[in-house]
Amino acid sequence: MDTKTARISPADIERQMGFCEKIAERLAAQPKEYLAFVDTYGCQQNEADSERIRGYLKSMGYGFTQDENAADVIVINTCAIREHAEDRVLGNVGALVHAKRRHPGQIICLCGCMAQEEHVAQKIRESYRHVDIVFGPHALWRFPELLYRVLTRRGRVFENADEPGSIAEGIPVVRQNGIKAWVSIMYGCNNFCTYCIVPYVRGRERSRLPGDVLAEVKELVEEGYKDITLLGQNVNSYGKDLGLDMDFADLLEQVNAIPGEFLIRFMTSHPRDASQKLFEVMGRCEKVAPVFHLPVQAGSDRVLKAMNRHYDRRGYLDKVKRLREQVPDIVLTSDIIVGFPGETTPEFEETLSLIEEVRYDALFTFIYSPREGTPGAKMPNPMPMTEKKANFQRLVDTQNAISAEKHAAYIGKTVRCLVDGVCEEEGYALTARTPGNRLVRVVEGDGALIGTFQEIEITGANTWSLWGRLAVNG
Repeated sequence: MDTKTARISPADIERQMGFCEKIAERLAAQPKEYLAFVDTYGCQQNEADSERIRGYLKSMGYGFTQDENAADVIVINTCAIREHAEDRVLGNVGALVHAKRRHPGQIICLCGCMAQEEHVAQKIRESYRHVDIVFGPHALWRFPELLYRVLTRRGRVFENADEPGSIAEGIPVVRQNGIKAWVSIMYGCNNFCTYCIVPYVRGRERSRLPGDVLAEVKELVEEGYKDITLLGQNVNSYGKDLGLDMDFADLLEQVNAIPGEFLIRFMTSHPRDASQKLFEVMGRCEKVAPVFHLPVQAGSDRVLKAMNRHYDRRGYLDKVKRLREQVPDIVLTSDIIVGFPGETTPEFEETLSLIEEVRYDALFTFIYSPREGTPGAKMPNPMPMTEKKANFQRLVDTQNAISAEKHAAYIGKTVRCLVDGVCEEEGYALTARTPGNRLVRVVEGDGALIGTFQEIEITGANTWSLWGRLAVNG
């Protein structure tokens, strides 16, 4: 497969916008409002992709609905990272046959990482005949053309060819939130961890040009966004393919220099590429939030090698130490996989001891899920599921105790937080986020504060969140 990054030309995007105009003309000639429903599964990168799908749909003249029965177009943007997520998507797609029977003109699209997997596309082709369009991440930029083909010729469209991936600038965006925004800085992954399907469905690493990233962030700040997350499957690899002598730390520093009051976050980072330079940039850039998601996956060197992670326990712990030296108030989170093929309970104990040594603020924890097409799916996996679940529960219990203790340490402190919404839980008025992205439920406050930074006195905590009140001078 050719791994050279393809940059989609402005003329190609203009052609897609031409299809949007043609569809808009068709819809405008009808005496009804046409609606679209975009349902997103999985990671923040999928959320960012869905914002571009909505941008295209708006340009076509569609309004939006959350009611699948009212929608003329349904787009399901999928995740392939775990088997459970895949099964849930297929169950929901299957149930849409009833909506389509009631609305025969409805167009159903399946896209995202699942759609890029050939075995899934084949299953959709054979067993889910009510699905009209299937396209992977590489074809997202051509969505208007694919929808136009179905509208004008009927039939079904499948676009999930194995491609290295591309970069497409200029796609319109409809964001779901006026305070927080996702900005993709790169796509794909070159790491090929043995449990992970991402490099096979998202393609190889490819970086957006720094000028395009900076222009997008500048526009968001001017529009009033306060919390901006830079996205990539491995943001630490940003720029390696550009030949510009510019890495992720350099980009982060340039984003920090954009005038305005806002927070910068980023994810996800691979420990192998987390550099001392990045830690130092975080320490001196006042807009970079003191939070770092650094997935370790396991605490055993043998398991890490089997996972093809390219670092060992000692090296990981050294990076954590150096990060905390540069950013003493860092909020550190991670991913852990329990029950990777061949993992023994003594090796799992090494993961537990690492958690106790690092003392993460929070973890995202998973029992290993084999993904077809990855090396891990072919490895012997002898540990019984009962033992994996028991180890998983021990992991959760250990981390919950640490999280509760860490959160309790906030009580009595006053923290500058971004108020980001109305709290639906009885007894609270607003929700906010600390710079380290900890959820705070605020007992009082007017909705006019949403989108502003406020000093909040933390009055209570539990394992998963904090609560507090506006400080007297807040």
